[in-house]
Amino acid sequence: MYVKNIKNRKKAQNMILAIDDVSLPFKKNTVLCISKPVVRSEPVLKPSPLGSGAPDDLAAHFYGTVLHDEGKFRMWYYAVHRGKNPDLPPYMMQQIVKSPAHLKGRERKNFQGPLCYAESDDGIVWKKPSLEQVLFKGSRANNALALPHTVVSGATVIKDMDEPDPARRYKMVYQFYPACCDPVIEEYGTVSTVALAVSPDGLKWNVIGIPFPNQFVEHASFIKHHDYYIIHHHNMEGLSGYSEGGSPSGRKGVARKTADFFHWPDLAAESFALVEPEDRSLRGINGLYDQVHLGVGAASFGNVCVGLYGLWHNGDFLNGFDQISGDLGLLVSNDGIHFREPVKGYRFITRENSPVTPAPGYNFNTILCQANGILNVGDETLIYHGRWRNTGHKREELQTKYYGEVALATIPRDRWGAMILNPDSKEGMVCSAPVELPPAGCELYLNADVVSGLTVKLLDKNFRSINGFSNGRVNSGDGLDCRVEWSGHELSELGGKTVRVQITLDRVNDTSPCLYAMYVI
Repeated sequence: MYVKNIKNRKKAQNMILAIDDVSLPFKKNTVLCISKPVVRSEPVLKPSPLGSGAPDDLAAHFYGTVLHDEGKFRMWYYAVHRGKNPDLPPYMMQQIVKSPAHLKGRERKNFQGPLCYAESDDGIVWKKPSLEQVLFKGSRANNALALPHTVVSGATVIKDMDEPDPARRYKMVYQFYPACCDPVIEEYGTVSTVALAVSPDGLKWNVIGIPFPNQFVEHASFIKHHDYYIIHHHNMEGLSGYSEGGSPSGRKGVARKTADFFHWPDLAAESFALVEPEDRSLRGINGLYDQVHLGVGAASFGNVCVGLYGLWHNGDFLNGFDQISGDLGLLVSNDGIHFREPVKGYRFITRENSPVTPAPGYNFNTILCQANGILNVGDETLIYHGRWRNTGHKREELQTKYYGEVALATIPRDRWGAMILNPDSKEGMVCSAPVELPPAGCELYLNADVVSGLTVKLLDKNFRSINGFSNGRVNSGDGLDCRVEWSGHELSELGGKTVRVQITLDRVNDTSPCLYAMYVI
């Protein structure tokens, strides 16, 4: 992976992506073409060797986060290990579920948790530092994070630069499985939910609350968008998972939102769902149709969010769990709550292109998992995701084959998809929704190829031409930041005004221009 640092690049006031049909709603003779990410075949983070005594000697699951923080890549993930940790304090030992339904009558040997931490200089080669926080099988030389819960997952972290208290600069939402001896609160029910934690450095965490006690919350992401904190998770039948008309539904994405990280209203919004069978008797968590796993793994880019959802190809949960597989679909949103597919049903990252490391002699299904894994670094968009080897949970002899790893896919920065000409068209147009230009002045940049075939015209909000801004061109070559210029005029002349950006696409030597994004900077 090549990362180029762009020095002193200003933050875009408005980013309009080709995949965003709200910000770019009007089109003529053009079509959206979704990009194909490049997936590294080798995982970037593997479990530690089986039997090594490490907390993650069975699986390193990316129900987690990657941040590029002060020049360093930082990852939070959750571990699965073989064999119980005998050094747990009594209140944490009691939290372990001894006889879950699918292992009833058998000794449990695989254990979920703790949350773990890794870091990297390049985002590819990762180290698991010795944090000395958790006594694990006789040693503190491990990368586990000290938390009051034992059975945990979903380490979703943000660095909140607007937080005035340095001790709360890093914020985390993680999932835990409850137990009667929980030290934070006494009454919270019997279903898994999430806890809130804060940290000055992302390493030493302080749990400050449990916002939804006795409510099932298995989440995909935690973001901050438009000054609001948002948790994305999925909901299911029997846990307030119902469709229109009150019939049970399968997995679907929902969102929780608050302006105050420490106080969350007990309300949820549907963020994304797939079409369910017309026959209501076939609905529900175990309905054998595609569902939304974990909800939306979202990332905020200022005025727009991009996300992935788990395309869960369902199977019989109790008797055929190993039949289940999963891909990742692409989503976009403007409010950070309601997401939509740019191309319905499109598999953005497939299990065929990003298969989990196989177990010799076996043919297990791959389930891909999304979380806080999308980020822009230099000239690339990095898409970290999890690969889960689905061994099922019925056959005890397959427990040691259980496995999870962290994978990486990349695209050139913000090139999720491109507006191109229809195959039989020589000319076409796209036109944006109204954009309010910053009063202090700005510039317009395009992320595009074949820029010699692009002409930029500015309109007022009522689609009327603005004098002097009818023939904007890119005078440099193709690229991620192509500055648009108008002869005799500067965009700063329109500071504070509201405009629409209309772009004409003309074929150049039978080749269509590709418009991926535009930026008001």
